[in-house]
Amino acid sequence: MGKDAEAVDATPEREVVSWHALTVDECITRLRCDADLCKAGLTSAQAAERLAEYGPNKMSEAEKETLCEKIWKQVANVLVCILVIVAVVSAARAIVEQVAVEEPNSTTILTSWVQVGLITTVITVNTIIGIIQEGSAEAAAEALKNMLSADARVIRDGKETMIPAIDVVPGDVIILSLGDRCPADMRVIESVNLACQEAALTGEAVPIDKEPKAMDVPEGTNPENLALGDRRNMTFSATLVAQGSGVGIAIATGDETQIGTINKLVSQVEKKKTNVLEQIDQVSKLLAFLIGIATLTTFFIAFFASGQSAFEAVSTALVCCVAMIPEGLEAIVTLTYAWATTNMAKNNAIIRALPAVETLGSVTVICSDKTGTLTQNVMSLTAFVTSNAHYKFDVNATERVPTNFVREDAYLAERAQHQMKKSVSSVIKDGANSGVPRKGHAESSNHFSIDTSLHPVEIEGEEKPAAAVSTEGPFAMGASPDSDFVKNALIGGVLCSKCILGENGGREGEIGNPTELSILRAAYFSGISIEDLKTQAPIIAEVPFSSEYKFMATVHDEGDADNYTVFVKGAPDRMVKLCATQAKGGVISDLEPCDQNYWIEKIAILSSHGLRVLALCRATVPKSSVEKGENLGPEFVNGRDEGKWLTIVGLCAIMDPPRPECVQAIREAKGAGVRVAMITGDHKDTATAIGHMLGIVDEKYDGAITGPELDEMSDDEMKETVMKYNVFARASPQNKIRIVKALQAMKQISSMTGDGVNDAPALKAADMGVAMGKEGTDVAREASEMILADDNFATIVTAVKEGRTVWDNLRKVLFINTPINNAQGMSVLFGLAFGLKQSPLSPIQVLYSNLICAITLGFVAAIEPAEEGIMSLPPRRIGKRLIGRYLLLRILLGTFTLTLLVVSSAFWLKGYNDAELFSYYDCNDPFNPINDKDSVFFGTDCAEFRDSPDTPLKYYLEDIRACAFNVLDFGAISVTLSARFTYLSSIHPRVFYGNKYAWYSVFIVAVLQILITYIPGLNNVVFQMRGMDGTQWGITILYMVVVFFVMEAEKAVRRHLKFKGEDVDDRQYGVFDNPMEGEATDDALLPKGASNLNLVSLEK
Repeated sequence: MGKDAEAVDATPEREVVSWHALTVDECITRLRCDADLCKAGLTSAQAAERLAEYGPNKMSEAEKETLCEKIWKQVANVLVCILVIVAVVSAARAIVEQVAVEEPNSTTILTSWVQVGLITTVITVNTIIGIIQEGSAEAAAEALKNMLSADARVIRDGKETMIPAIDVVPGDVIILSLGDRCPADMRVIESVNLACQEAALTGEAVPIDKEPKAMDVPEGTNPENLALGDRRNMTFSATLVAQGSGVGIAIATGDETQIGTINKLVSQVEKKKTNVLEQIDQVSKLLAFLIGIATLTTFFIAFFASGQSAFEAVSTALVCCVAMIPEGLEAIVTLTYAWATTNMAKNNAIIRALPAVETLGSVTVICSDKTGTLTQNVMSLTAFVTSNAHYKFDVNATERVPTNFVREDAYLAERAQHQMKKSVSSVIKDGANSGVPRKGHAESSNHFSIDTSLHPVEIEGEEKPAAAVSTEGPFAMGASPDSDFVKNALIGGVLCSKCILGENGGREGEIGNPTELSILRAAYFSGISIEDLKTQAPIIAEVPFSSEYKFMATVHDEGDADNYTVFVKGAPDRMVKLCATQAKGGVISDLEPCDQNYWIEKIAILSSHGLRVLALCRATVPKSSVEKGENLGPEFVNGRDEGKWLTIVGLCAIMDPPRPECVQAIREAKGAGVRVAMITGDHKDTATAIGHMLGIVDEKYDGAITGPELDEMSDDEMKETVMKYNVFARASPQNKIRIVKALQAMKQISSMTGDGVNDAPALKAADMGVAMGKEGTDVAREASEMILADDNFATIVTAVKEGRTVWDNLRKVLFINTPINNAQGMSVLFGLAFGLKQSPLSPIQVLYSNLICAITLGFVAAIEPAEEGIMSLPPRRIGKRLIGRYLLLRILLGTFTLTLLVVSSAFWLKGYNDAELFSYYDCNDPFNPINDKDSVFFGTDCAEFRDSPDTPLKYYLEDIRACAFNVLDFGAISVTLSARFTYLSSIHPRVFYGNKYAWYSVFIVAVLQILITYIPGLNNVVFQMRGMDGTQWGITILYMVVVFFVMEAEKAVRRHLKFKGEDVDDRQYGVFDNPMEGEATDDALLPKGASNLNLVSLEK
């Protein structure tokens, strides 16, 4: 929807080289460098040659529009063209009147120039607003440049030297240190504990360790299919060195880097225009045709029927023309969007492109990340399982008390429904504790994962039922444990950790593995002092964690004269095998033989619910067996002569819990007919469990599917799949793109969230790209249409509601402005057609009414709050237009009513006269009897005649215009007050509430009408009217009431029809709509250029 893009000129593609699959020597050869490159680097001459060949190390920018081009784009439409013609004719009339006429009419000259000034002002204001709203698009690729390194330390001519990063060329030997940003894509040739933070590019949250050896690629496999995160001998431009140091050879610079390829997509020049403004452009062409007919008709009537001179007839016709042009409409539409974006910003939704506001109202599917958006992005201990009890922890706790734990044995007591009949190994493979890495990745992201290939026969073979377990414990069901129990239960997780908890238990300032931190957080919010624990039991020695054996052990002195206490924390499958005893009910002083089957089934149960599981164990060893500061190996734990020697205290069930507010937000979205899909890189069971908690997984969408499964699907299968599942697990950025394109192919309007650089293509491919404001990258933000300042899914739903409100309000704007504009022109036309010799409205009155009604009354509708029930309606259908059958009928009824009353007011007053209308102030008026040779008043002094009791007029032309003008604008107030509510009656106290600006606008319009009517000079010279008497005000008020009740009667009829089931909301397709809009024009489910990111392969 409205996301057409013009790609920047494509440059010839270079040969694809899989540098990660080559040895260092092979890389040097492919780069055409000398054999001693690693020591000597490039020479200055070689560097200069390569700089000329490859260009500077910077990313290309899309060509920017000049100011003149921007201005032309705003004014190049047919309605502005008509306004310019009117302004030129008005200026010509003023010049001719002043130069060619013997006795020039000063009023005509003044009003003509005022008309020119007003038209120029309208065009200028519209142009400025349009340029400002499009200005933000030019920042599309700036954030990428901000990510790049400014300088680089390289070896040139055999010496280390600092050079600007823009001068780095392929073949440069670059030295990296902690904190550096990589200036180019590099092949690592030397690593000293080097690790780079590549989350923004690859989606991997943990820094990636780097090594110089070539990556092993299985025979028959394309090396380019290896995920970026697993290219451990490569570093990528703009990523950060998180630890250690190293040396690398630049193999790609500028646009040829991975981030440069993304820049090519992000910096495409987008021609963004809201669907509404496109509709206005189309309507403008139709209006131009109708205005042309009305103008010509008015001219012929004025010239032939009313007897006006050619110049006067042209002027009158142009009054009709100007009256019907909605010159303020585009500005009010833009202001409507601006108001909506301001409201959204207050609710943490920052709109970057105005078309997004409109798109929000028609979103049918919201594809959301899980971590941090639907969940809190804080790994939390949700339950602690002992040998006979389950203790549930309040993850939303803010107070530090042990009562945050409550014994609730039914909580997580059984496997998740979809894992009931599977073996334990199968359950674990599907869950968060699986050691199986994401497809294309080398390792699991869970450091304490379970390797099912190591399980004993009780897991792999026929499972034995767990023996009955006593439910007796130190605390009754529903009770909370005391502080000592919690401390002894969690002390192993606290002391056996090098993590540092964030400020006040939060994330700010925290250091360490999130899974381990969850235990510290639970202890903290249970009232335990972490620092006191560590002080009271100082560390003596430790077995550091390793992914090979998946546990960590620390030895502490708790004050025992003979023994040290050993705390072990690790993957539960490995810990259970090393345990001889278990703490009965979690009480460390009461031990019993370890029931291995019980613990294995508990691991399976917790895994089936998508929880990560850590086992906390303890034991004692003689002080003589460990020296202080000794570096212990894993055999200290798993290689002891006694074999099983540990005591298992309990299992920690850990997850990133859902945001509480998201549950209600998803319920509201579903009620509004909007699907919510969750796309996550997490495990299938974790995703499914979160989906159940949030209400995403339900009877209709009752399962989950994984990224590897999607990778194997054809496009047709993919289209079918995205309509069956709401949960996509183990998904990668390439899966996101395919999901978006498949949804679009199925005529869905999709919103997609993302936070990394690698999400940028998917954000641009979606109808509504949503980036994270707190955790997201600048690149993702610049590729998106909306930014969540709080990274909260509930904010998206709030924005969807605001988008729907905007659409409704735009229809109200049309209903208010269009009848007023039409009535102005039609009043001129039909006034003359029914016998008036001059227009019942002056040109300035028409322009003023046009402008003031748009700015005040039109804006009232633009800022109306959402009506009740707006989120109980389905999304707007693709191809629907603002003007439907019923809105058109309302506009026609409003136009007819206002026109009838304006014209009838003129004839009502004219009926008091005994002669043809003529001007009170213009003594040269050809219809004035003093200028008629056949009249007895011919030659009479103008001032004497109009003050004479023999004057045949009670109401002059200026009086008629004053009354018609006020009937029009006070009638517009009635239309506005009625239009505030689509169906609800405005004959109700509610009309006084909800939008204070409505009454401000009514007050402003009314006061200005009175001032214009009575201020001398302003009323007669500029607006060509006189002050009104009681009869005129009586007509004005009467007709104002008539307009109000006519529009309210129409609403009552529509309410009745709606009750009978009629489509009075214009939701079904009509003659104005385009049901074919949104049809897929390309069967491919990938945007052009996506394959260059190593995100996808176009062919399997």
